[in-house]
Amino acid sequence: MSDLLARISEQPLNPDEVERAVSGPEHGAVVVFTGKVRDHDGGHSVSALEYSAHPEAERFLHRVCTEVAAASGLPVAAVHRIGPLTIGDLAITVAVAAPHRAEAFTVCAELVDRIKHEVPIWKRQRFADGMSEWVNACG
Repeated sequence: MSDLLARISEQPLNPDEVERAVSGPEHGAVVVFTGKVRDHDGGHSVSALEYSAHPEAERFLHRVCTEVAAASGLPVAAVHRIGPLTIGDLAITVAVAAPHRAEAFTVCAELVDRIKHEVPIWKRQRFADGMSEWVNACG
């Protein structure tokens, strides 16, 4: 799957891009997931996030997407943002297309979980009280 969209980006994310990457006339369902920076975590007010990635993170992301696509037989796409983000910014966009919605939802959830656990991306949460913490997580 050389045309598989699996990218780490410092630029703002566009959900339409991931949807276009998986859409086709044979698919009646396209599920697009967007993970946004929220203003709280664990009872603390969050003011901003910063995502950092291992130099090989995009290779890991591509591998995860390739494996999920192969196992499901469905087209998938994912783009993860790195760098400084503010509340409401998109941190990740993922899309899966399928003939029917149930399978698209299931595979999309699996893909997001695998990215979160297998792609070496870390986030630094900056809290409103001036404190911060690093978390190995995706969005």
